[in-house]
Amino acid sequence: MSELSRAARYTQALVRCASVTPAEGGALSLIEGWLKPYGFEIDRPVFQTPGSYAVENLYARLGSGEPCLVFAGHTDVVPTGDEARWTHPPFSGAVFEGEIWGRGAQDMKAGVAASIAAVLDHLDTHGAPKGGSIAFLITGDEEADAYDGTVKLLEWAKARGEVFSACVLGEPTNPDVMGEMMKIGRRGSLSGELTVHGTQGHVGYPERAVNPIDAMMKLLGALKVPLDQGTDHFSPSNLEFTSVDVGNPSRNVIPGEARAKFNIRFNDRWTAQTLGAELERRLADVQGAAPYTLKLLPSNSPAFLTEPGAFVDLVAKAVSAETGRVPKLSTTGGTSDARFISAYCPVIEFGTVGTRMHQIDERVAISDIDTLAAVYRRVIEGFFTARA
Repeated sequence: MSELSRAARYTQALVRCASVTPAEGGALSLIEGWLKPYGFEIDRPVFQTPGSYAVENLYARLGSGEPCLVFAGHTDVVPTGDEARWTHPPFSGAVFEGEIWGRGAQDMKAGVAASIAAVLDHLDTHGAPKGGSIAFLITGDEEADAYDGTVKLLEWAKARGEVFSACVLGEPTNPDVMGEMMKIGRRGSLSGELTVHGTQGHVGYPERAVNPIDAMMKLLGALKVPLDQGTDHFSPSNLEFTSVDVGNPSRNVIPGEARAKFNIRFNDRWTAQTLGAELERRLADVQGAAPYTLKLLPSNSPAFLTEPGAFVDLVAKAVSAETGRVPKLSTTGGTSDARFISAYCPVIEFGTVGTRMHQIDERVAISDIDTLAAVYRRVIEGFFTARA
C-alpha cells in the first residue's frame, strides 16, 4: 500500500485516541503538537457547568490581523457500543480496503484532520498569511451535552478580543458521494410537552369523569396543522409527536391525565419564542378542551442561514473543482455547532460522506479524506487571495 497522505495519517492518529465525551483521549494534545511548530499560539481552556463534567477545548491562532479564517470541529466521539461486533477494534485506526476504520472516523475526525493538514500544506507552500490569520476552534463536547464546548469557547475568545471573518466546519455533509452537498444553515429545534388534565372515573359513569384523551385528540390536531410552506432555503417547519400516553393499565378506568411529547424542526421564519406563542394561540383556540399545561423546553438551537454570497461561492467552487459536482446548498439534518458559530461569523459546513457515522464499523474512505483536504486548500488559498 502506498504511503498515507498527511490528512489520512492525521485521521488515523486521531481515531486511535479514545476520546469518548468528555475524555480528551490525547486528541487535543496531538493537534497541539502538529500546530505548535508552525507558530500557532495555542490555548487549552477547560470549562465545566456546575454538576456536569469538565471539558477540555483547544483554540489555536496564527497571526492577529483580519481577515481571520476559522476551521472548527470536535474530537469527541459517541460510545462504541459492543466492541465485539466491530470488524476492527474501534480505536485501532485500521486501514483496510482503502478505508480508515474506527469510532469517529467520519464524525468528525477526518474533517478535523483534513483541515489541519490543508492549513499546514498551505503554510508549507505559501507561508503565513500576510495581513490575515488562521484559527482553529476544536471542542471535546459536541456529541453529548454541548454546554462546555464550542458555545463557551466562542464566548471565551470574544472576551479576549478575538474576531472571526468566516468559518468552515468539517461535519460530514455528503449523503453518498463527495461533492453532493454543503450546509449553509440549519433548522432550529424546539421540544415540548403537553399535559391535559381530566378527572379520573369509572368508564360506566362517564358523566362523573372528564376524559383527557378526548381533549388531547383535539389539541393534537390543532398543533399538527402545518406551520408554514417553507422558505427560499428551508423546507416547511415540521412538528412530530414522539410520545402520547396516559400510563393507564386498566380497561375500565378513565384516566386523569394524558401526556404528549413533541419536537419541532423549524425554519428561519420562526424563533423559539415566536413559535411558542403560535402553539399557545392554537391551543387556546380549541373549543371545549379540558384544562391543559404546555411546557416548552429550553432551546439553544435556533434556525440560521449563511446567505449565499462570496464566501458560499468560494467554498462551492472549491468543492466543484475537486469533485466535479455542484454541491446542493442545504439546510437539512439535525443540529451542529454551526448554530453557535453563526452568531460570530458566516459559517458553512462541508465534510466527508456520512453514511456510517455513529454506527458499528464506522469508517471513512481515504480518497474522501484526501479530496476534503484538497477542497480546504483551495478555500484557504482563495480566501486570502481574494482579500490580498
